[in-house]
Amino acid sequence: MRQLLFQLPMLLLGLISTAQVKKDAVNAKNIAINWQIIENSHAGGGQFLSSLNVQNNDPLALANKNWKLYFNFARRIVPGTTTGNLEIVHVNGDLYYIRPTDQFKPIQNGTSATTEFASKDWAVNATDAPEGFYLIYDDAPKQAIPIKNVKAIPSTRAAQFARNKQDRVPAITPQIIYEQNKNSIDIPEKELQKVFPSPAKYEEKAGEFILDQGVKLSADPAFTSESTFLQERLNRVLSAGKGAQTGKTIQLTLDKSLGAEAYQLEINSKQIRISASEKAGIFYGIQSLLSTFPLQKKGQKVAAIKLQNAAVTDQPRFPFRGLMIDVARNFQTKEEILKVLDLMGMYKLNVLHFHLNDDEGWRLEIQDLPELTAVGSRRGHFSDTTIHHLPPSFGSGPFLNEHHGTGHYSKADFIEILKYANARHIRVIPEIEAPGHARAAVRSMHARYNRLMKEGKPEEAKRYLLHDLNDRSTYRSVQNWNDNVMDVSIPSTYTFIEKISDEIIAMYKTAGAPLQTIHFGGDEVPDGAWEGSPNSLKFVKDHPELKDVNGLWAYFYSNIDRILKSRNLYLSGWEEVGMQPVVADGKKSYVINPALGDKNIHLNVWNNIIGWGAEDLAYRLANTGYKVILGGVSNLYFDMAYQKSFDEPGYYWGEYADIDKAFNFIPFNSFLNSNMDKFGNTLKPGFYDTKERLTAKGKANIVGLQGLLWSETIKGGKDLEYMIMPKLLGLAERAWATDPEWANEPDSIKRKGMYDKAWARFANRLGKKELPRIDAAFGELNYRLPPAGALVKDGQVHLNNQFPGITVRYTTDQTVPTAKSPIYTKPITTKGLIRFRTFDSQGRGGRTTSIVNEVEWNVTPKELP
Repeated sequence: MRQLLFQLPMLLLGLISTAQVKKDAVNAKNIAINWQIIENSHAGGGQFLSSLNVQNNDPLALANKNWKLYFNFARRIVPGTTTGNLEIVHVNGDLYYIRPTDQFKPIQNGTSATTEFASKDWAVNATDAPEGFYLIYDDAPKQAIPIKNVKAIPSTRAAQFARNKQDRVPAITPQIIYEQNKNSIDIPEKELQKVFPSPAKYEEKAGEFILDQGVKLSADPAFTSESTFLQERLNRVLSAGKGAQTGKTIQLTLDKSLGAEAYQLEINSKQIRISASEKAGIFYGIQSLLSTFPLQKKGQKVAAIKLQNAAVTDQPRFPFRGLMIDVARNFQTKEEILKVLDLMGMYKLNVLHFHLNDDEGWRLEIQDLPELTAVGSRRGHFSDTTIHHLPPSFGSGPFLNEHHGTGHYSKADFIEILKYANARHIRVIPEIEAPGHARAAVRSMHARYNRLMKEGKPEEAKRYLLHDLNDRSTYRSVQNWNDNVMDVSIPSTYTFIEKISDEIIAMYKTAGAPLQTIHFGGDEVPDGAWEGSPNSLKFVKDHPELKDVNGLWAYFYSNIDRILKSRNLYLSGWEEVGMQPVVADGKKSYVINPALGDKNIHLNVWNNIIGWGAEDLAYRLANTGYKVILGGVSNLYFDMAYQKSFDEPGYYWGEYADIDKAFNFIPFNSFLNSNMDKFGNTLKPGFYDTKERLTAKGKANIVGLQGLLWSETIKGGKDLEYMIMPKLLGLAERAWATDPEWANEPDSIKRKGMYDKAWARFANRLGKKELPRIDAAFGELNYRLPPAGALVKDGQVHLNNQFPGITVRYTTDQTVPTAKSPIYTKPITTKGLIRFRTFDSQGRGGRTTSIVNEVEWNVTPKELP
């Protein structure tokens, strides 16, 4: 009841925020906002210049006072650079507002106002644009007017795509795509790998097995749930009916001689037998069997299926094959997470790393701490200093129940997710980000403090407080927050962590799901944190062995390690958990902390950006004794844009990363084929000579690979699916399959030739088998369909595609190609504008691109939008 009473004012506040706006306000439908990049490398470098144009088509003028235009913007705007008699004010995080100065001229009906401003770093694609615009009048502070007509317009200047003078990565064109795909070969489907990811050993045998409803399924009692799973899958593809009793069987058998996740699959004319020592092995054998099924559309059933006789002996290369999904920055529904778990199960990925909290959201219900979700899971505009919810971030807008800023998993939701994952032999690692990236938790516990202080319960109010109320520390996090760090010197922080841990443990127990670890973050604590906290300063003074506030870092994680070990769990964290700050000559740097090595601490290492100096960090940590999961941004950050294009969503600060970046990653020797920096510059000879290689000890400490999807740019399930697929298939292959031959070839020329052949087979498998399999399994999953490449040669337009087997359709009448447009089968001779587009097996189309076939032959073609 107390929780309900607490949430009621919050619900009322949400109703207030959506109330009808004041009568003399402009109609939001009549306001249009355009943002355009002007130039990168502005003011000598390190900044970009952009413009914001506000067009008013409303009878009412937008006056020279009494309003603020709020928006979210991922970049830091440089103070004092705003033009047009407007001022841009930073609120916190990525939230800003524009307000007029006294010299501002009102925007009358049919006119517009433009302001230019400089921002840090650079801008290349539409993802860089400000978003989430809404108008607030000063005399109606609770009545937000959201503005929907907002466009990001590409610059006509080529300089837009050059991040700095060193940037050699070209803006993508159909011609470049054609060149990238020029060595693609068409491999007949019957010659392609029958099981995916690649098994350790596959032997095709003569004959076939006829599978119908007359085949009897039997299983060892240990594999009852796996037998049920297989029967459900068979029922989806086979027509109803008993079928003829032929004596043929599918057997799931126990074989203790096989490894933990290993399996054997034998298909002969009389039976199919899958053997394993554990449930996971049987499940993976079932997935391999299903991957050999012929293609059919979702919902379509057949009387019988013919399967090629074969023998498969298989086991994964790495025990950790993971996917990290951030649901904190932008929320994903329970249904979408279940969908992802199905996808992971298909491809034998076995760890979902669940990033449940961050500065912009807390997404898991915790009993007795209702503020975590009542405050920390909701974002919207605020009109006073009272903590009711979090501010808008990433364009989530002013209203509490819109977009993807608000949402959380109830205890029942989370238990359902755990059960669903467990049935697919996927363990879920919950992440509670600490001590940085913790603003949602910090503000929620402050709201709890305020409530209990009003109730006259000061001791209870302080019980879970996460910051020093007198802290005057000055800092800015990478994401521009100034109040997002837990105070690790106060006992209540550890009381909070113990409470959260115990609640999570209880949920796993209820779900019957394994819990081996809790991930406690550790990345990007900004310089300056704790330096103005009286509690922290006193704690350091009382513990001289810490030397200064930098010593609090190792102290914090030593405590977390102790808390988890007392609960029979091990500590997981980001790479920074294995590091410690040191100050020399007034400069802070980070070195590996050997004190926590060899303590079964697992680290997700993300920093392998070529040119940043930490290219060997994962290997150094593994050599020191830390258990390492490789998830470097250069290869495995799935939120990175596929290509450099204004219309291609995603960040690119670490790399442009298509599926080949995951496929060509060499886990134990990543230097071998990483020969360019993120700006496309070829590395100088000897670049890696001083980098540390894996020792035998270090190699044993590499426990697996992980793809990562941070969600700043992800606004719902379709965005999620677009960014992880088909990249996920490159990860699955590299995490499961044995080291490919090309990865161990020292001769670079031979290695390139071997790699090209391996890539061709992989690309054919995806286009002809895996993507249609996904269409059949999910009906519609919004994976990225790669744009086709194009080239004009001898007066003809030639098209190609990244994945042979994907359909390419085109038009010659300037219309957008549809699922009924002509299929490209031979060069196009029609002159003028040729538009083309790739389609999946369900008729869903990708992005349309175009090229001009000039009237005169042998003229260099030009690309059109």
